[in-house]
Amino acid sequence: MSETISVLLDTDPGSDIDDAVCIAYLLKQSRCKLVGITTVSGDVVKRAALVEMLCNAAGRRDIPIHAGLPGPLLHGPGQPNVPQYEAVRGRPHRSDYVPGSAIEFMRQTIRSRPGEITLLAIGPMTNIAVLFAIDPEIPSLLKGMVSMAGVFTPGHPWGEAEWNCWTDSIACAMTYAHVPRGHLSVGLDVTTQCQMHRDEVKQRFAVPVLDVVYDMAAAWFQHSEKITFHDPLAAALLFKPELCEYATGTIDVVVDKQHKVGGRTPFTPSTDGPHRIATTVNPDAFFEHYFGVFA
Repeated sequence: MSETISVLLDTDPGSDIDDAVCIAYLLKQSRCKLVGITTVSGDVVKRAALVEMLCNAAGRRDIPIHAGLPGPLLHGPGQPNVPQYEAVRGRPHRSDYVPGSAIEFMRQTIRSRPGEITLLAIGPMTNIAVLFAIDPEIPSLLKGMVSMAGVFTPGHPWGEAEWNCWTDSIACAMTYAHVPRGHLSVGLDVTTQCQMHRDEVKQRFAVPVLDVVYDMAAAWFQHSEKITFHDPLAAALLFKPELCEYATGTIDVVVDKQHKVGGRTPFTPSTDGPHRIATTVNPDAFFEHYFGVFA
């Protein structure tokens, strides 16, 4: 039997729909033991409520959910709104999540299980930067860390600063300076190759848990005809790393108070660098794997 992986997820559902698509996958992935889900960026209470709705749809009321920090640290554009919440606000959910409680929950959870937990970061890195700052030993206590973050190809058509890094570039720079060695970044270079048109989404999301995600996507489809599976790809690599190829090197994060170049993540290849990036992906194999967990 394949190894079960203990995952602590830090996420910002309710803006881009791919966070919810990722959470649904983790809830249905039989090899995933979700030890907790924390929310970050903007209205973290509404984001926690969205996580709760997805967990309820999967019959997983056992998973701890904590609201984190609204961010950004010091300066940055931030991400205040949660448009997808309005599409599903009628579903039962709590409204008493305590903003900021995520940090101590993350700290205690990782410390209670040294060397066992993989931290999966798919939102702005505000929570993680503060966690690493108040307890610098935390990175060494992780089994590993994977982030959906960055863009590592100069001149990429989607821009040179990925959203999670751009939204709070100071937090991103703090995090990358202290991530555990071998930290994997899954950037726009590869995630943008995994897209699905809304017509196919409607057909393939007609299964439990993904049906709730589809309801949330009503807000997303007001301005987009496709879903890009940024975060789900990062999650899938925990369980099927052969979906991608990788390179090792060093990632630097640009901080800019005017936000013109802030959040850029130039990558320098080297055999002994502390960071890894995904460089290629097999989209067909990814989609087969993703939807396979719902079969």
